Amino acid sequence: MIFKTSQENLLAGIQTVQNIVSSKATLPILSNILLEAKGAKLKLNATDLDMGISCEIPVDIMEEGAITIPAKRFGDIVRELPSGDITLSVKKNNQVDIEGKQCRFKLGGLPKDEFPKFPEFKDKEAIQIEQATLKEMLRLTSFAVSHEESRHVLNGILIEISDNTLRIVATDGRRLAKIEKKLPGIIKKEIAVIVPIKAVQEISRNLQEEGALLLIVGTNQVLFEVNGVLIATRIIEGEFPNYNQVIPKPAKNRIKMKTQDVLSSIRRANLLSTPDFQAVKFEIFPNKLVISKSTPDIGESREVIPVEYDGEEMMVGFNPQLLIDFLKNINDEQIHMEILGTDKPAVMRLQDYLYLALPMRI
Repeated sequence: MIFKTSQENLLAGIQTVQNIVSSKATLPILSNILLEAKGAKLKLNATDLDMGISCEIPVDIMEEGAITIPAKRFGDIVRELPSGDITLSVKKNNQVDIEGKQCRFKLGGLPKDEFPKFPEFKDKEAIQIEQATLKEMLRLTSFAVSHEESRHVLNGILIEISDNTLRIVATDGRRLAKIEKKLPGIIKKEIAVIVPIKAVQEISRNLQEEGALLLIVGTNQVLFEVNGVLIATRIIEGEFPNYNQVIPKPAKNRIKMKTQDVLSSIRRANLLSTPDFQAVKFEIFPNKLVISKSTPDIGESREVIPVEYDGEEMMVGFNPQLLIDFLKNINDEQIHMEILGTDKPAVMRLQDYLYLALPMRI
């Protein structure tokens, strides 16, 4: 295999796929990127067995072929090479020559035979989604995913499609984020899959504000095609919790507050939090919200925020991070918070979006 391309093109291709490569891979081949030169394209593949990613870049090919090469070392070398053309050639014993301006490297590669094949999704229906829509939906839900391995079905987001509606849900057992958007056209197929958070992060990294992506669901895998980049991932097997059961009906009494005011106040109170004393106290009065924090041996804080509220007085505690994660990701200048009691969740409902956070003892 021999091809020539620009340093910028090759580096962009490497950076697209190398994020999922683990330096602690159990199999040496999984630490490599697969390079396949054919026609006028170089295809780059990487995988960790649970997820695979593939992209193509234009190259001038003198001799077609394929090789796998250590991802991190290869990426570091190409990044440091001077701008301009790079020629890559494979010699005997899988030796890879990387030649730039007045600079030449030799790296040991491995044949492509042992590299896992990228999954195929032939004869599967593709669903088109606007990238900006999915990007926003993932931003408003992915932070609520659980990172506890003991609850594996919560280690990803639930993607549902039914009645021409795309719905994404994430929960870690202490909070829940749900958003839904109508899709254009008629989609007959119903879908319900749990996509691992690592794949969600990779998809989000490739999404742009314009254009559409394709979603294809297989038997136990799902494929996202984003701007020519293919991201395939295993689906998390198991039953996602019935989230509708924990969502309360809308409350009559709601606290109307300015998003940035309450976000800033919670952040300030959170400065006094410790692992043993996390809860921030909310005291709700007519047209007044008092946010306070008291941590033994550390200190205290108290802040009064003007709000619109005419219900009964209440006092409830929250893990501040659960509210910060929500408030910093929304664009609405004002929100309505529903607090139903000291032992009931707080609910924030925006257009097509719902966020729920459980209280803490104070």
